[in-house]
Amino acid sequence: MDLINQLVSNLGVSEEQAKGGAGVLFKLAKDKLSGDDFAAIADKVSGLDDMVSAAPDDAGGGLMGAVGGLMSKMGGGSNDIGALAGLAGGFDKLGMDSGMVGKFVPVVLDFVRSQGGDSIGDMLKGVLSPT
Repeated sequence: MDLINQLVSNLGVSEEQAKGGAGVLFKLAKDKLSGDDFAAIADKVSGLDDMVSAAPDDAGGGLMGAVGGLMSKMGGGSNDIGALAGLAGGFDKLGMDSGMVGKFVPVVLDFVRSQGGDSIGDMLKGVLSPT
């Protein structure tokens, strides 16, 4: 799992946090992309199903302040509130603050782009980097 190793070494998180955090991002992609588009990503990222399985269940309440800050950093609009709350909640359950989402996203995108090329990377970027 090269992606997990990159997250651990680049971000100083535990292997469990890396796997779960990546899983939270891929779980969002699975929910937002068509089955064929997600399958194209899954085909290029080994261990993706294990990462999605390692993602904690979405968490809700008490995170709206964190979500608001995250939305500002990511440039997301109100349509992104549910997705961002899920990301922040998942990261919170892994013992990381919502600011870690912004640190995970570029590492995951770079990895996916290196494995699947620009078209696969751009597809994932469209889900993870709302503008």
